[in-house]
Amino acid sequence: MITIIKPDFIFEDERGSLVQLVREGYKQINICTSKAGVERGKHFHRLNREGFYVIEGSFTVVAKLGSKNASFKFKKGDMFIIEPNVIHTFNYHEDSILVAFYDRGVELSNGTKDIIPEETE
Repeated sequence: MITIIKPDFIFEDERGSLVQLVREGYKQINICTSKAGVERGKHFHRLNREGFYVIEGSFTVVAKLGSKNASFKFKKGDMFIIEPNVIHTFNYHEDSILVAFYDRGVELSNGTKDIIPEETE
C-alpha cells in the first residue's frame, strides 16, 4: 500500500544541501502545509501514484486497501509512495511541510479530478 523510498541523490557540504527527489516520471508537484492536530486526506486516486517527501514536521498515515489497514509514522527527511486505490488519511502531530508529487496529475483532461473521497469506495 505504501512504499518507503529514498531521494535519488543527496549532496551536502559546508554551504548547505541539495536533495534531488526524482529525475523523471512525475507530472505534478505540490508543496503542502498542514497544522498540528489536523486530519487531511480520507481519499484515494484511481490513476495516480502519489509520492511525498517530508520537509518539516511529523504525522501518521492510515492506509486502507480493501480489508487491509496499516499505519505509518513519518518525519522530516522521510519519503514514500502511495499506490493507486489506497485510501490515505494523514493525522499531523506537528506543523508540517511536504512535497507531494503525482505521476499523472490529478486534473484530468475531461475536467474532473482523480481525487475520490473515501465514502464513495
